Amino acid sequence: MQPGDTQRPLSLPAVLVRLMAIGVILCAAAALFVYVGGWLSPDRRTQDRFMTAFDAHDGKHPGFRRNHAKGLCVTGWFDAAAEAAPLSRAAIFHLQRVPIVGRFALAGGMPFAADQAGTVRSMALRFLPIGAQEWRTGMNDIPVFPVNSNEGFYEQLRASAPDPATGKPDLEAMKDFLARHPETVRAMQLIKARSISSGFADDTYNSLDAFYLTNSSGVSVPVRWSAVAVQPFVADDAGAHAGAEKNYLFDDLLKQLESHALKWRLVFTIGEAGDSTQDATLAWPEERRRVVAGIVTIARAVSEENGACTDINYDPMVLPDGIAPSDDPLLAARSSVYARSFTLRSAEKSKKPASAVSPPVGMDGSAP
Repeated sequence: MQPGDTQRPLSLPAVLVRLMAIGVILCAAAALFVYVGGWLSPDRRTQDRFMTAFDAHDGKHPGFRRNHAKGLCVTGWFDAAAEAAPLSRAAIFHLQRVPIVGRFALAGGMPFAADQAGTVRSMALRFLPIGAQEWRTGMNDIPVFPVNSNEGFYEQLRASAPDPATGKPDLEAMKDFLARHPETVRAMQLIKARSISSGFADDTYNSLDAFYLTNSSGVSVPVRWSAVAVQPFVADDAGAHAGAEKNYLFDDLLKQLESHALKWRLVFTIGEAGDSTQDATLAWPEERRRVVAGIVTIARAVSEENGACTDINYDPMVLPDGIAPSDDPLLAARSSVYARSFTLRSAEKSKKPASAVSPPVGMDGSAP
């Protein structure tokens, strides 16, 4: 309106039309909110349903991560190799040395479970280049992921949860799940056939999901990455664990770090046409090109009670410019579930008991 204009009152029909329009907008917004919350679709895989599934599978352990609950903080650094620079413009691959805050852990939501050789092990890393964007990655020592969708992940958790009446998994539920997910049957064959190392230090950890590297010229290539131990591989000796301490895998890692730093080669596997970037249950051919991107050095272990990794959410979607997510649906699902787990355990700090694993006094800087 211009100065001096007078506003004519709206007629009743016009008022009703405007109110109806506002009502439609509000109803649409409310419907979207309800849908995102999962209220209109009982089978929708919301964050809280995943948390409920984890609790049913491993029990409730306030203050701990819902998965990979038993772990230990570590610190070190990354030295990039010249071969990585042409693949990605990320600052991490163009700097001399980048600090790392990491975590070794065992899969599962039971923070006090006894170590077992066959339990999936993980290495999570947070690269912190000074003055540049950080990178977070969570890797596991299996060759492929057992499922290829968030629905499959949720259903697997439900199917493998112990029956409250018996305390054991429901074999019929798992049989039904596997009948509907042949991709899991195929993946489990690869996982069971893997060579199991003697411990954390001589193990290889894989990204499982695919990503894209983009260089300074804008050229992108699909990749998966691995942290391959420089320490010689030693096959696990099942007979050697009889009577072992319940934290023997972590104790061995701590013992090695007391005497020397441990190293892994960060290796990029370059995907080619026909290699799936959206299905983490499918392995890429062995003959694919591999590039050593640099050396990860882990020099010190730190208790989760005061360690730098304690309050880190190792979200695989925290990526610097030069690394991008692929079309793998598990990436968004993992990011969402990790975020909810982080929120819950942060609110439960006052209820959290001490972690099962801690370095010897002095190793974490608590004493000279």
